[in-house]
Amino acid sequence: MVSAPRPTRRTMLKAAGGLTVAAGLGAGTILATSLAANAADDGFGLHITDRNESDPRMWYYRFQTAEISWAPGVNVLLPSDYHTSGRTYPVLYLLHGGNGDFIEFDHHHIRELTADKPLIVVMPDGGKAGWYSNPVSSNSGPHNWESFHLNQLVPWVDANFRTYSEFAGRAVAGFSMGGFGALKYTAKYYGHFSSISAHSGPPSLRRDAGLVVHWANVSSAAVDLAGGTIYGAPAWDEKRVSADNPMENLERYRGKRIFLVAGTSPSPDPFDYANETQVLAGQREFKAALDKANIPYTAHEDPGGHMIREDRLAEDLEGIVAHLKKA
Repeated sequence: MVSAPRPTRRTMLKAAGGLTVAAGLGAGTILATSLAANAADDGFGLHITDRNESDPRMWYYRFQTAEISWAPGVNVLLPSDYHTSGRTYPVLYLLHGGNGDFIEFDHHHIRELTADKPLIVVMPDGGKAGWYSNPVSSNSGPHNWESFHLNQLVPWVDANFRTYSEFAGRAVAGFSMGGFGALKYTAKYYGHFSSISAHSGPPSLRRDAGLVVHWANVSSAAVDLAGGTIYGAPAWDEKRVSADNPMENLERYRGKRIFLVAGTSPSPDPFDYANETQVLAGQREFKAALDKANIPYTAHEDPGGHMIREDRLAEDLEGIVAHLKKA
């Protein structure tokens, strides 16, 4: 296979037009022998330590960054005609779920689902329990996923690929923890994403005495932060919780495309039941609040538990392409 040409570094002016935005659920598979690593600083605090651009569509990168204590991976899935069209494309940042990584959506046919779509899909690592956040504390080095995605990765993508680096050209979606990340990034960084999708993602941090906050703290402490936490323990950083909580930031969803999916019949497995029961209740609370505020959305409640529903992902992709600025 002939290697596809390496993306040319675009102007700093274009990058400045989009400076802080972020990302989604992530996926892709490393297909061939990795090309020579490039250790040069690209201007955004990122150093490419590994890359593979041999596949015509799925390009893989691994970065060294001061924001993360290890080298996170990112897959960039290009449109089928990217190398011949000369067109500029909208971008979807697709965020993986808890205990997942940047290849998660390759297991759900993301290549096939986007084969005819005029859309670039960026799928970054977000930590096994990173919660798309900069944690209050860490005993295992930096895990600042929010800063990595918004301050570094998004401008890097805009500088290296033919993208619309603007509100009308960006979407963010995610599954589970990634669905929360998508909801959070959309509200917290108001002018960055015009479409938001949460596939079994929790939109309510404070319901049930803050069960999602507790789960974020416990899971991150156990898996990623060696006892550190996302929101602080035993006392929470209340301002941080409020800033991240979709339920407390409803107006920041106005004028955007919103797509929600939740399962109505989780299995008896305690993990599946606890996750989707909380997701369903939180999404119902969120939808009621959106209704009261006259903010439109599309939502589905489907049989089954905590999982990626490929039919809903396909439907969502169609809606994202229809909503975003055209290539």
